[in-house]
Amino acid sequence: MQVEPQVDIINKTGILTMQIKAIQIAKPGPPSVMKWKSIDLPKPVRGEVTVRHTSIGFNFIDCNHRAGRYPLEMPTGIGSEAAGVIEATGPGVKELKVGQRVVYIGKVGSYSEAQNVPSNICVPIPRDISDEQAAATHLKGMTVEMLLERVHKTKKGDVLLMHSAAGGVGLMLCQWANSLGATVIGTASTAGKCKQILAAGAHYAIDTSRQDVVKRIMRLTKNKGVDVIYDPVGKDTWETSLACLKDRGLLASFGGASGPVPMVNLNEPRFMGRAPFIVRASLFNYCASSEDRKLSSKRVFSMIRSGKITLKINQRYSLSEAMKLHKDVESRKLTGISMLVP
Repeated sequence: MQVEPQVDIINKTGILTMQIKAIQIAKPGPPSVMKWKSIDLPKPVRGEVTVRHTSIGFNFIDCNHRAGRYPLEMPTGIGSEAAGVIEATGPGVKELKVGQRVVYIGKVGSYSEAQNVPSNICVPIPRDISDEQAAATHLKGMTVEMLLERVHKTKKGDVLLMHSAAGGVGLMLCQWANSLGATVIGTASTAGKCKQILAAGAHYAIDTSRQDVVKRIMRLTKNKGVDVIYDPVGKDTWETSLACLKDRGLLASFGGASGPVPMVNLNEPRFMGRAPFIVRASLFNYCASSEDRKLSSKRVFSMIRSGKITLKINQRYSLSEAMKLHKDVESRKLTGISMLVP
């Protein structure tokens, strides 16, 4: 890929920088707080590389950051996943080179034309994986890998429930879990979304606008409940999840789209009598080290190559339209994977 040359300038503090365009936020709030601005990007410092973005991933955590549910120090950029080409390296960077394609997660500010990123969170993109594939699957794919391979080692015969399964993580999880021999049940809010879940490999889909989730789960499992529940929703599905779980089953909460789950008293009879396992799964814990990130990425790339995961980018927005993307997501208009194009 040919990278357009940038003009270096000296800013008011005397630091050598280049100007880029980026989404910036001065205070938390609705999508309208996102502003498309010109900002100065300084040269990378020790241990950093400058990545010129070619494809930017959208994840619901971006909405949580913007709204203040996961607070960031303001003012701030937004977004934490992107792929691109290394344009400059700071002192001490040895493994990565200028011109190399990489993908990263974990550095807020990816809704931008370029960003300085710690070199140890960058993963080289294999030749047979496109930048868009890498940015579309890095956080989502690593989240699915975490849930199915680390939080719970999925095996043939496991019965899994995935809430909000028509999203990017959910559709990928349906495919991956199916390939491991698990029985996958997904929930979604419309009949159309349920069709997408089934097409992605779920064995059963529950339309939450028309069906009682607990009753449906108990019929499907002959009143036993499911082995594992993956819940990115939080508050609105918490009680339903507990009611659908089998004795000594695992509830993995990995998001809070509807708000935080309520405080619980583990001495309640429903906990003491059923002894559930409950975990708040976080990718930034399970893949905290560079070695874990590389292993997880390798598994994701392997699943793409094998055809066990097929990617469908349902929506693309220009980077300057990030506010519209957030509005559309929060109005529940979208399904699957959405991308931002610099």
